[in-house]
Amino acid sequence: MASAHGTHGTAFDPRALPTRALTREAGRAQQLLTTGKWRPAAADSEAAAAVLARLAAPLPARRTATARILATDRDRRLQRILRTTLHHLDAGAVSPPAAALLAAVARAFLPWHAAPNPPGAAAAPKYGTPAGTANGPVVPPTEAGEALLPGLIALFTVLASAGNAESVPLTPSVEPWQVRYAGRFRRYGRPAFGVWTADTVGCPACRGADGPWTVTCDWRLISLGCPCGSVAHEHGLAFSEVWLLLPDS
Repeated sequence: MASAHGTHGTAFDPRALPTRALTREAGRAQQLLTTGKWRPAAADSEAAAAVLARLAAPLPARRTATARILATDRDRRLQRILRTTLHHLDAGAVSPPAAALLAAVARAFLPWHAAPNPPGAAAAPKYGTPAGTANGPVVPPTEAGEALLPGLIALFTVLASAGNAESVPLTPSVEPWQVRYAGRFRRYGRPAFGVWTADTVGCPACRGADGPWTVTCDWRLISLGCPCGSVAHEHGLAFSEVWLLLPDS
């Protein structure tokens, strides 16, 4: 994925989780906030506050708990971080730099998309996450996920408090990125709780669905370029339906 974003040192460990994008976007966001080049709009701060509440949520207080219950509580907290992040990413209300940061957080916590509680219908997004192996279900790297929490809490605390009624929002530009992707995109809907719909996105000109697509994104609009030469903008895909299928870079 081509990008003009700089890389800044952070405490995030890329060895156990897909955190390359998170390392880049968290460092960039911290620098912009510290230097005053990003004064978040109300929607950015509200989304950051919602994610922060999940990041800082304590584990349930239990009188007694087996190791299995404690493990489930730990993974459920990380899963809620992912789901809240995806909700605000795909709502389309935040600015491009906030969307880029939320997408990077979602990428890092993607192993918890279906663990411990899978989405309630077969049509729900899978984002390529393996369901299991011959030896049993894939176990998310819980300790690695929890190790991200202190750094993210610090960053999202600043982001949630940076916007106020007296400051004029200032939004830095975000360089668009472009990548080639061979495969299908699915557009998901949730008309009712536990009910999902899914449609394969096809080229409006040739009806092709497998690409290889030229995906271009500026965090406001996603365009899909088909090998036939047609470029589609009206596909209805959410950011997560594209971003979470692409390589972490």
